[in-house]
Amino acid sequence: MNETSKRAEKAVELKHSTGVHTNCAQAVLLAYQDELGKSTEELRALGSAFGGGMGGMDATCGALTGAAVVLGLLDKSGREPKMVMNEILQEFREKAGATLCKDLKGVKTGKMLCSCDDCVRLAVLGLEKHLG
Repeated sequence: MNETSKRAEKAVELKHSTGVHTNCAQAVLLAYQDELGKSTEELRALGSAFGGGMGGMDATCGALTGAAVVLGLLDKSGREPKMVMNEILQEFREKAGATLCKDLKGVKTGKMLCSCDDCVRLAVLGLEKHLG
């Protein structure tokens, strides 16, 4: 993956922060902490159920769910948020190969399509593109 940004790399760094486990959703949320105006504890709690994809890898990638929360709170485009999120989702799918955590991690196939770090990067890049 060649695309990157300072915020995307910050999100990946947050995911690997020492001392406390940070899931993909939390990493995306924490990368927008200043704009969201929420405490670290609030953002960790908000993203806690999305780690490993919703439902324990059975559903949407946690990085994408974190992006959906950020979009809902910060989007000022005047467009329907679900339509903007659909664009982010489609772009993510094109680049990552899937949107479900278990598919991204290759649970059934044994072939990982996209690492968690790259999923976090792609989710933040999608937000940056659509939030302006």
